[in-house]
Amino acid sequence: MATTKDKPEADKAEAEGEEGKAAPAKRKLPLKLILMAAGGLVALSAIGGGAYFFFFAGKSQAAVAANQVKPPVFLDLPDVLVNLSSTGANDRTQYLKVKVVLELPDQQLSEQIQPVMPRIMDTFQTYLRELRPTDLDGSAGLYRLKEELTRRVNAAIAPAQINAVLFKEIVVQ
Repeated sequence: MATTKDKPEADKAEAEGEEGKAAPAKRKLPLKLILMAAGGLVALSAIGGGAYFFFFAGKSQAAVAANQVKPPVFLDLPDVLVNLSSTGANDRTQYLKVKVVLELPDQQLSEQIQPVMPRIMDTFQTYLRELRPTDLDGSAGLYRLKEELTRRVNAAIAPAQINAVLFKEIVVQ
């Protein structure tokens, strides 16, 4: 039997025996498997990079080229002269004269707008007659007017859309 001196040595012998058994249980991955996994990662990253280029980089270059090719088209509208709505009985009548240009994305839209031009002019007349002189104060007032006229033109020619309404001249008298 083992004495107390022999106990630590016995523990060491048991530990070595366990390590000896555990060492064969651990296996290294074969070189072939490592190379296949690395090759798979390289292939996936190449596919991912190609997909990114195809979906994102190709479209941005095509969009830039398409935007440079099409210059905007401008369509002059007839002058509009309306009297503005007055707030009091003693106020003198004020008039608004507006020269407007429509900014169109292409020439085809100009041909589509011509048949509905009376509708567009009617929407301008009815909207502008309801304005008060204070509605046109400052750049914020003109910006609101421009946005509202753009919205009304787009409603009249739907489903087509214009880019913007541009003012050539605005006179309040």
